[in-house]
Amino acid sequence: MEFPSDVLYTKEHEWVRRDGGTVVVGITDYAQQALGDIVFVELPVAGADLRQMEAFGSVEAVKAVADLFCPVEGVVTQVNETLSDNPGLVNSSPYGDGWMIRVKSSEATDWGSLMDAAAYESLVRDLEGESS
Repeated sequence: MEFPSDVLYTKEHEWVRRDGGTVVVGITDYAQQALGDIVFVELPVAGADLRQMEAFGSVEAVKAVADLFCPVEGVVTQVNETLSDNPGLVNSSPYGDGWMIRVKSSEATDWGSLMDAAAYESLVRDLEGESS
């Protein structure tokens, strides 16, 4: 399981990476593994206003549907349209080609509420310990 150090994480298993004037958002390796084969991704349109930890879409796997929560507050500047035809990219490349949205983050974002890689890995290890 991957825990890249260049992203921040939420306890709901989304990640955010700063990229110039925007941030890129997706779901974590742990989340995609827990969901299984992703068959559909519902995303907002460019221009949508999002609040931090507000649902912005959903992912549908063969046996489950999960809401997506935005780690930051801001405006959607781009949606990964490739996921419409190939939602499996979320499984094969959750931190790369499987990204979901780009957001112009507002100053209202509470970056301190997000976890670094070590904190998120510890959360995941605790969750895995509970399910054993």
